[in-house]
Formats: sequence, structure tokens, C-alpha cells
Amino acid sequence: MTEQTMMGVRRFGRVNWLGTWTLMRREIRRFMNVWSQTVMAPLINAGLFLMIFTIAIGPQRGDVMGVPFMTFLAPGILTMTVIQNAFANTSSSLASAKVQGNIVDTLMPPLSGAELVIGYIFGAVARGFLVAIVIALGSALFLGVGMKQPLWVITFVLLGSVLMGGLGMIAGIFANKFDQLSAISNFLITPLAFLSGTFYSIDALPPFLQMLSHANPFFYIIDGVRYGMIGVSDSSPWIGLGVVGLACALVLGICWRWMHTGYRLKS
Repeated sequence: MTEQTMMGVRRFGRVNWLGTWTLMRREIRRFMNVWSQTVMAPLINAGLFLMIFTIAIGPQRGDVMGVPFMTFLAPGILTMTVIQNAFANTSSSLASAKVQGNIVDTLMPPLSGAELVIGYIFGAVARGFLVAIVIALGSALFLGVGMKQPLWVITFVLLGSVLMGGLGMIAGIFANKFDQLSAISNFLITPLAFLSGTFYSIDALPPFLQMLSHANPFFYIIDGVRYGMIGVSDSSPWIGLGVVGLACALVLGICWRWMHTGYRLKS
């Protein structure tokens, strides 16, 4: 046994680029094989949300933060759809692999914990951006909502997809069956997404609820995308960048640790 082998230096270098890229491609192909569910379904759901609000309260509702209500609503719908799909991508991938017993196919190749995290997160980001592009095009076509600050939109869609992809990994690793995964999504992710300023400005909330909203990283993701799309926001996008960035670092750290140790993945 050579000294390099004893020290744990891998024969293909410090980073397994081929293995990481292969995992990325697998995650993208996994959701693109069912594109009607992963791309078209979010577009239809977003369109239904906008149609229902337009019919129910759109004509009667005044401006919100100086813009028409439907214009204000579009970025929230886009971001909520993005974060839900990013979460679903990694959580369903890991949970399915565990339930079906083929998680070993992911753990056996010579991939480090960081490389596994990168591969799964890349799939979540790809799905998040694909959904964002489709809904943004629909919003521009039917509502005339463009991009005031495209760089901010890209930044917060990226950070939101990374954060939710990481949370999806945590949920997928923790859950041992689909019922547990559904409970996490229904009782944690969905409420946080709905109560984060998607449909309203938090200035309309009582002070205590405003404080709780500012503790919710989902709020900063939605607020940052709204600022990028229509130029208005409840808080500074720079504050949101810091909060979401720290949340991403924390979540990715947990993901790396669990993938590195095989927590709840190895028998």
C-alpha cells in the first residue's frame, strides 16, 4: 500500500469531477423524465392562483406598496413555486432511494459528502430555475410583469433553490417513509411559504407577527425576488442576502455532515 493510499488520497484527484457531474445529470434527468409534473404542473398551479385572486379580489383590491395587487402578487407566486419544487426535488429523490432500497447505488461510488451534496443541490437549483423561467415568461406575457433588477432575481432564486434543496435533503434523509416526508412538507414547509409575504405586505401585520416574519428566511427570499421583479420590497435586499446566505451555510453544513457520516442512510 502506497503512502498516498494510506493517507486517503483518491486516485482521481482531490475532486471527483466525473462522479459529481454524473450525479448532477442523474438528478436533472430524474425530474425531466416527468416534465409534465415538474414543469407544466407548477405553471398551471401558478396560473390558477393568479386567476382565482383576479376573480375573487383582484378588481376590488387597491394598490399594494404602490403597485397593482396582481403585479405585487406575481413575484410571490413565482418564488413560492420555486422553493416548493426545489424542496420536492431533493426530498423525493432521497426518500424514494431509501424506501426502494437503492440508496446504496449513491453511497457506494467514490463520492465525498461534499460532492454528494453538490450533486443533489445542483438538481434542485436546475429545477428551481426552470420553473422560475417558465412562470416569469407567463407573468410577462399575461400580466406585463418584467424584471426591474434581474441580478437580484437570479441571486434570490439561486439562494432560495439552494436553501430549499438543502432542507429537502435533510427531510429526505430524516424521513423513513413517504408519510413522514409529507408531514414535514405539509406542516413545516407549506406554512412557512404561505406565511412569508407571498400574498401580502408584512406591513399589514401586527408588530408581533411582523417580528415573526422577519425571523422566517422564506420571507427574505420572496421579498428579494419581488424587489428584483417590480422594484418594491418590505426590507433591504442586502439584509435578505445576508440572512438567506447564513441560512444556506447552516443547512448545507448539516447536509454535508449527514452525507459524510451516512446518518440514517447506512444500516
